[in-house]
Amino acid sequence: MKLLVDSGSTKADWIAIDTNGKVLFTTQSLGLNPEVLTKEEIIARLEDKFDISHNKEKADFLYFYGAGCGTDRMKNFLTEVFQEYFSNAKVSVYEDTYAAVFATTPKNEKAIVCILGTGSNCSYFDGNVLHQKVQSLGYIAMDDCSGNRFGRHLIRAYYFNKMPKHLAEKFEKEFDLDADVIKHNFYKQPNPNAYLATFAEFLIKNKSEAICQGFIREEMVAFVENYIMQFENYKEVPVHFIGSIAFYLKDELEAILKEYEIKIGNVLRRPIDGLIEFHVANN
Repeated sequence: MKLLVDSGSTKADWIAIDTNGKVLFTTQSLGLNPEVLTKEEIIARLEDKFDISHNKEKADFLYFYGAGCGTDRMKNFLTEVFQEYFSNAKVSVYEDTYAAVFATTPKNEKAIVCILGTGSNCSYFDGNVLHQKVQSLGYIAMDDCSGNRFGRHLIRAYYFNKMPKHLAEKFEKEFDLDADVIKHNFYKQPNPNAYLATFAEFLIKNKSEAICQGFIREEMVAFVENYIMQFENYKEVPVHFIGSIAFYLKDELEAILKEYEIKIGNVLRRPIDGLIEFHVANN
């Protein structure tokens, strides 16, 4: 049995397949970002899911693609945790961009591949190897155009009284905006980046509002100029996107990319389904 996992900071999609690619089960756990979770927290999230915990000894291979796995230290840490938990499996840990590449990019094709979800990322795939020019410093310093960035914009606009009254009233009805609650989630709870990203759905639902349009444009322009344009051939190859932010704001994304003469490629909400075909063909 092969376990294929695509994990962001918020959630992780799991699919178990046999050697022929037949799906044995699918499930979803909380996200498994090693940058923000301890070993004990990761194990607890695995144990919380029946399909995972009751099949852990049946797994022969585990292919994990995850946010926070961009450094060798984090890859090694997570590999050790998984190797102990899935004791009979050969474990392979990749940064989440590889899942995006394998799901969106035809074999041997060159492309720029971006992730716009809870966090954000951008890499160049030369048909064989993934290249990154900038190492992510995480959600506090980077993550342009991500769910957590949009959440930050909304909370700041609300607290600085920049949000129009009618929109602020809608915001209050959907979320507990008490300062103590917000600060508790920021500083006392795990995954503050994922908490911030929960507000992004509100922005998407109200994207016709001028203030939301401003946030969307600001972040998309920043992402293009800071991430995509770091690669000299950004006008020559397709730019693919994975993630809920890209998927639900596709029209706005296409408009911004057109301004920069960038060719948009595939835009998928999640890569997990595309990984099945890849792993049946290549493993």
